[in-house]
Amino acid sequence: MRQVYRLLANLIALGVVVQVASIALAWFITLHDLDEGLVLDENFDYNVGHVAHAIGGLMVIPLLALLLMVVSFFAKVDGGVKWAALVLLAVVVQILLAFVSFGLPWLGALHGINALVVAGLASMAARRSLKGRTRESVAA
Repeated sequence: MRQVYRLLANLIALGVVVQVASIALAWFITLHDLDEGLVLDENFDYNVGHVAHAIGGLMVIPLLALLLMVVSFFAKVDGGVKWAALVLLAVVVQILLAFVSFGLPWLGALHGINALVVAGLASMAARRSLKGRTRESVAA
């Protein structure tokens, strides 16, 4: 279970990287489309980057965070439940910031900053799963 805990935590951190890439892709596609003469209006169609960002942020990462929380009770990682809870809390804050930022766009900056918090907490959780192991057992 310790390996599952580490895998889930690392997948969350990797998921943040994918989120960054997908939202960058989304807006570069949008800017390219604007350069080509398309107009942003109420009929704006979200592109593949926006869709990937929405799916990752509203379904994949939250599911991974919930799974990490459940696994944390069985993984026997020192402080594992605490770190999993912090990851889950940061993911919930991330989702709330996303929705609130549509009405208060300046909060979008906090959404971006909190993404780094999610990645950092998930990475720390993964590292905690290695604590207490000897070099020989890690190499094996």
